[in-house]
Amino acid sequence: MRRSFKIVVLAKQVPDTRNVGKNAMKEDGTVNRAALPAIFNPEDMNALEQALRLKDRFPGSKVELLTMGPPRAADIIREGLFRGADGGILLTDRKFAGADTLATSYALSMALKKMNPDIIISGRQAIDGDTAQVGPQVAEKLSLPQITYVEEIGELCNDKFTLTRRLDNGVEVVRTPFPVVITINSSAPACRPRNAKYLMKYKHARTLTEEQDNEHNSYLPLLSLDYLRITEWSVSDVGGDESSYGLSGSPTKVKKIENIVLQAKESRRLTSEDKDIDELIKELISLHTIG
Repeated sequence: MRRSFKIVVLAKQVPDTRNVGKNAMKEDGTVNRAALPAIFNPEDMNALEQALRLKDRFPGSKVELLTMGPPRAADIIREGLFRGADGGILLTDRKFAGADTLATSYALSMALKKMNPDIIISGRQAIDGDTAQVGPQVAEKLSLPQITYVEEIGELCNDKFTLTRRLDNGVEVVRTPFPVVITINSSAPACRPRNAKYLMKYKHARTLTEEQDNEHNSYLPLLSLDYLRITEWSVSDVGGDESSYGLSGSPTKVKKIENIVLQAKESRRLTSEDKDIDELIKELISLHTIG
């Protein structure tokens, strides 16, 4: 029975949309990223924990992260390293910019063909888009089975994993062979904290671009150590049809974005009497707030 796996976690650096204020949008309708800190997408953190648990259970397994974004997205890979991942790859190229879910999944799938993992794990969705499309689209492009809404990756028996899916009306237990694409729910266990030993080991991990952009090149000699080099791949590295990347490969177009800030201009105190509740409901319906 097979006892080690090559696992890739698809992760994304996103603006922290959980704390959106009045300055979150610019006048042109684009996101004011300076007003929102960049964070590791929360459900991708849940996915990382599931990958690390598989690594703990099956000695010899390797966990790598795959992310796409500007050079600063290397922070995502470092966060993974601090928690027990073995490495990662950053897809960074201006030709990747402006990608919707279709172009993003194409880029990731081309990179995954080179990485050739046994198990691909991602969060169910990213908090900046909430589409839940990238994981399933990657599976379709790679012609792999996909299991979504997963809460737990269970036992391995006869080369099939048992997985628990969290659905609206309960749970579902399924079995799947591998290679497989798995998307993880936020109801799955939270990711373990940073490990002090890994933090000291990988705190100087850098991409070549980061070191070249560093005025003093302070840690460039350290990059001769393989474990401190974060790999970068461009469009030319992953190959494929260049017209399928970035804006040119993105049929989704955003025509208009409105920044709506809700403010309480007046308040009303209600009693628990049926009359008060009935009047409030009628008012909300007349204002088209509900109904």
